[in-house]
Amino acid sequence: MQNRILLIEDDDELRSLLARYLSGQGLDVREAANGLDGLALAQDELVDLVVLDIMLPDINGLEVLRRLRGRTRLPVILLTARGEETDRIVGFEVGADDYIPKPCNPRELVARIQATLRRVAWDRETDIDDVQIVGDLRVEPDQRRVFQNGQPLDLTATEYEILQVLLSRIGSVVRKTDLMQWALGRRLTPHDRTLDMHVSNLRRKLDGGKLEGGEPSRIETVRGLGYSYRSPT
Repeated sequence: MQNRILLIEDDDELRSLLARYLSGQGLDVREAANGLDGLALAQDELVDLVVLDIMLPDINGLEVLRRLRGRTRLPVILLTARGEETDRIVGFEVGADDYIPKPCNPRELVARIQATLRRVAWDRETDIDDVQIVGDLRVEPDQRRVFQNGQPLDLTATEYEILQVLLSRIGSVVRKTDLMQWALGRRLTPHDRTLDMHVSNLRRKLDGGKLEGGEPSRIETVRGLGYSYRSPT
């Protein structure tokens, strides 16, 4: 069965080019030229992944992403203007899974899409039904939900994956290269801050947005190596 990709891009020429290339790689592509049409397609049709441009003529891509995250955990890859780091940071904060700068190489976009889809498919096949309790966290793999002190945490798919990897290795340092591969399904490359941004957002959610009394975060950064999860006492 073909994976279904929703491409939301207002540039007709670029959208047509990307749609033809993705279709040629065995993907079933739906197209939308603006944010509202894209939201309607995401709601009315079965879609496996969304490729979303930030600059749209009606509502911008970040607002589309916010609305999507209000009702779905569909993986979302942002198309961002080259050098617009602020958009990328906000995109990750809102719930994007990955980004690729424009003008983008269609081959790289396909590689990012396939890596994300492989990760999601692997997660569904390997999730177990046993509830996991770690300190104040309750993880329900069958529903891919996490509760902290009984309250649900609104985690993106990627944040969930990162947390699962860190929880499986409490007390040990998970190297950034390994965490990138296991949680995002692709290799870490120089100057790629995607993983750091996801970890920062996850840390903020786990710590309730702030740390009191100088208490260290439960996700510790081990400089030059990676990250380690510290279960709260």
